[in-house]
Amino acid sequence: MISCTGLTKTYTVGETRVHALQGVDLQVEDGEFIAIVGASGSGKSTLLHLIGGIDRPTSGRVRVSDIEITSLSDDELAELRARKVGFVFQFHNLIPTLTALENVELPMIFTGIKPAERRRRAEELLRSVGLENRLNHTPLQLSGGQQQRVAIARALANKPDVILADEPTGELDSKTGKSVMQTLKNIREEHGTTLVVVTHEREVAAMADRVIRLRDGRVVE
Repeated sequence: MISCTGLTKTYTVGETRVHALQGVDLQVEDGEFIAIVGASGSGKSTLLHLIGGIDRPTSGRVRVSDIEITSLSDDELAELRARKVGFVFQFHNLIPTLTALENVELPMIFTGIKPAERRRRAEELLRSVGLENRLNHTPLQLSGGQQQRVAIARALANKPDVILADEPTGELDSKTGKSVMQTLKNIREEHGTTLVVVTHEREVAAMADRVIRLRDGRVVE
């Protein structure tokens, strides 16, 4: 499902060159759940962003769902992100003026799904994450864990092949974080979605099929 070959990423900050990734090779199988761990600055989020087409590598190649994404145009990358990849971030990134239902519907608007089908699928997804009684609540009317479950439902809106989650429990207490991760794991098992999670938390990493450890931009374990 995901193949990274010889990935490097170098940033220039003032007169300093920062080597965020230094020759990363990684293979992720269809339906696999992997956790990417490492200290701050090890390159975890950079790797996730390259896999998701949010950023481009300095060198190397990324394939997602049999598509060589490093050669795609910006418009083609946007299309890939809309249809093939779902994102869950640490801070939810929900639209505060929209209800939970409207937040989940939003990605489907951009892929041309008709209103009745958008509504049906958004309701179904919110039920699947236990929020059937919160459809018309805005983010400020929801707890942190509920907001993160809305973000998970939104990530699934266009039936992606891959979900990329960057510290999805980072702002949650341990009990709520465990519940959110169980939701992600259940969805992965139900839909066969490939799941890649960046985390600092041992409990989260322990739920994965496989753990990839980065240090100084390299895979060390």
